[in-house]
Parts: sequence; C-alpha cells; structure tokens
Amino acid sequence: MSDTHAQTVPFVRDTMLPPATPPAAQSGAVLWLRTNLFSGPVNTVLTLLGLAIVWFLVSHFWDWFAHSVWNAGSLSECRQIIAETWGEGARGACWAVIRERWNQYVYGFYPVELYWRPTMAFGLLFVALVPVLFSESIRIRRIVLGLTIVLTLWLMAALGAPAAWLAFAAVVLIGALAISERNVAWLLVFSILYPLMGVWFLWGGSAWGPVMVLVGPILGWLAWRLLGRLSGLVATVAALIVPLVWWIGFAGGAARDAENLVSLAIPAVASDRFGGFLLSITIGIAGIAMSLPLGIVLALARRSDMFLVKSLAVIFIEFIRGVPLIALLFVASLLLNYFLPPGTTFDIILRVIIMVTLFSAAYMAEVIRGGLAALPKGQYEAADSLGLDYWKAQRLIVLPQALKISIPGIVSTFIGMFKDTTLVTFVGLYDPLKSMSDAVRASTSWKGIYWEPYIFVGFIFFLICFGMSRYSMYLERRLARDHR
Repeated sequence: MSDTHAQTVPFVRDTMLPPATPPAAQSGAVLWLRTNLFSGPVNTVLTLLGLAIVWFLVSHFWDWFAHSVWNAGSLSECRQIIAETWGEGARGACWAVIRERWNQYVYGFYPVELYWRPTMAFGLLFVALVPVLFSESIRIRRIVLGLTIVLTLWLMAALGAPAAWLAFAAVVLIGALAISERNVAWLLVFSILYPLMGVWFLWGGSAWGPVMVLVGPILGWLAWRLLGRLSGLVATVAALIVPLVWWIGFAGGAARDAENLVSLAIPAVASDRFGGFLLSITIGIAGIAMSLPLGIVLALARRSDMFLVKSLAVIFIEFIRGVPLIALLFVASLLLNYFLPPGTTFDIILRVIIMVTLFSAAYMAEVIRGGLAALPKGQYEAADSLGLDYWKAQRLIVLPQALKISIPGIVSTFIGMFKDTTLVTFVGLYDPLKSMSDAVRASTSWKGIYWEPYIFVGFIFFLICFGMSRYSMYLERRLARDHR
C-alpha cells in the first residue's frame, strides 16, 4: 500500500473553481444536422456534394415539371399550350398522355365493358391476403378492409359493373370485415379458394372448370384417408397421383358436361388481351405465391442427407441460376410447344408464370438455405431431444426461425421478380413499361412522346415495391424476439 496522502499529490486541486455558465444546449434541428450531416470533415464534404447534385437536378428539370400540361388531346396540343402559356422555347411535361391512356396502362387491351372484373378480382385479393399478412393487428385489418370496400365498390360502380356483381362484391367484402372482427382465421378458407376465383374472374369462361380443379385435392384427401390404414407411403403416393389423374383425364370432360346441364359461364377473355399493370400484377402475385413454398422445398432438399434428392436439387438450382430469365421466357414462348402432344394449347401467360416461378424459386431456395445455415446447431439438437421427427422439427422449430432470419432476402427476391415481369415484352406480351408505351406512341396523336410514360410506370413500380419493402420491415419488427 502506498502511504501517499491526497494533499501531497501535485495534480489534486485544493481550491474550488468559480461557477461558470452551462454550455450552450443543442437540440432539435441543429443537433440533427450536426449529428447526421456535418459530424466531420468527410461527412461535411459529402453533404455539400449531395446538395450540389440536388441543386443541379432541380435547376435543370424544375421548369419541365412546373410547365406540365394535364388537359390535351395530343402531343402537338400540349406543345401549343406550353408555348402560349410560358412563351416560345419553353419546355414542359405532357402528362395528358397518362390522363388519356391510363386505361391501357392499367388494363392493357382488356375489353372496356369488363374493366370491373379485374377491379373486383384485385379488390377480393386483399380479402385473401388479410388473414395471411395482417392476422396479428386488428387495427391494420380494419384499415385495409375499409379502404378495400370503399375503393373496390366505388371503382366497380364507376366502371359500369352489373348490379348483381356489385352486390356480390359488397356481400363478400363487408362479410369479410365482419368475420375478421370475430375470428380472422376463418378467412383462410377464402384465401385457399381465391386463386381459382381470381382465374375465373380474369379469364372468364365456365365456372365449372375451377370447380373441377378443386375436386382434385378433395379426391386426393379421400384417397389418403381410405388408404392411410394400410400404409402411410401408399396413402401419400395415392394423394398425389389421384388429383393428377383426375385433372389430366376427367376434369375437362366433367366441366363440359356440367356446363351443358347448368351454365355458369361469363364472357371469356383471351390472354393476348391482357397487358399493362394487370399483366404484371397477375404474373407477379402468382409467382410470389408459388415460388416461396417451392423455394422452401428446394432449400430443404439441398440440405438433405439423401444423395439423389440433394443432387437433383443442386442441379436444378445451379442450372436455373446460371441461365438468364429471358432465355427461360423464350423457352416458354417458343420451344415448350414442341414437347407437347400435337394440338395441345398451353396458355402463354401460364407458361410465363411457370418459368418466372421456377426462376424465382431457385433464388428463394438459396436465401432460405442461408437462413437454415444461420441457425445454431443447438436448435436442431433441441428438436431431436424432444423426440420430434424431421417434418415436425422443421415445421415447429427450424423453419419459423430460418424464415424470420431470411425475411429481407425473401422480400428482395419478390421485388426483383416483380420488376422482372417487364421482360415479358420479349415474348409478345404487353408489359406496362415498353410494349404498352410503344402501343401508345403508335398513335399519331402521341407520336414522339418519350419520358412521361416511363416516369409514370416507374413511379407505380416504385410505390408497389416500396410497399413490399415497408411491409417486410413491419414483419421483422413484429417477429423480433431478441430482447423480450
């Protein structure tokens, strides 16, 4: 122990300092600016450089936006209005093309008198999504369903929907709101049935076709229940084979016979009439709904201990990831018919959906495999210690945690796939970005217009993708269990 006394230490003050005024407090905007924009020399230089770039863009393009014209019948009329209002040599955006041709950007070449059908289909889509995406928050469910009811019914009425279909949509939407107040899980039945309903609303034709498609899983379930007492393997194989046999051999004839007895048909719309955001959203939603479960299966197969299963999964994933999507779309458009029996018709949109789904599922599998690899080994050992078999362990312990970790990558894959739907222009479909803009410019009234269609379509894509991104952030916060 040192016997040094405090009074003998030279740097110990033995007198009190005179009182001083407190330092200037920093809060609000000043503190935020110093912390985020001017915290150091490098940050200050980057901030000033960013401000210079923003000023350059605003100074060069502000007049183009400020001189916008919304009411005109042609590009020449737009230019005349700009010259008369702001003088010769002035420039301005001609948004009148969007005002005049919005229906083509939204519905493509879908029959005008049937615009209410895809509007109703996408309104009911939110009813199907509510129990899947917003099951935990009654406030968000009320907001989503309330806005859906108002907008869907208003748009259907404005688009001339028949009174019977308007009443049908009102009953379903208001009924969904009432059911969600009691037990949102009951809406999962509608979520399961919606894909068949959506296909019927969009493409039309006989309702007996979707009904007979639904009969297939019912027959498969009956086969599984009847053969389950004999052998679990036999029952599983029968549950898979029976629906395929029904769909391939009997569903079409049964649907035609039922239609002859009781007609449930609405006007049919060919796939070549689809276009714009109707086409992109249809392909995007179908691809998202099917690529996630397929990606999960591929990720589990790639991590399997069975050599054949693992090898097939690796070959499929690496092949799909190594081939551009546009090549797969050309295969779907041009080559697939050569492998089908003569006289077989395979809808072009269905072919595109299959290829987009396979392409997205390969990337989804790697994202989910990363989530599975990130789990500690102790989670797998804990499942084994509880006596769970493989599928129960995956369903109850492993996959919930792996999918939570993989949310950012999963949503990024969804966003990329939705943006890639614009590539369908190369197989003869009218995407909203290029083909629809070319179709609008083909008119002599709008020949020569360029930037406005691209900016409008890009803005709509941004809104949809930004919404998906914000939902993923909400989902991450809701599933966070780290500090609870």
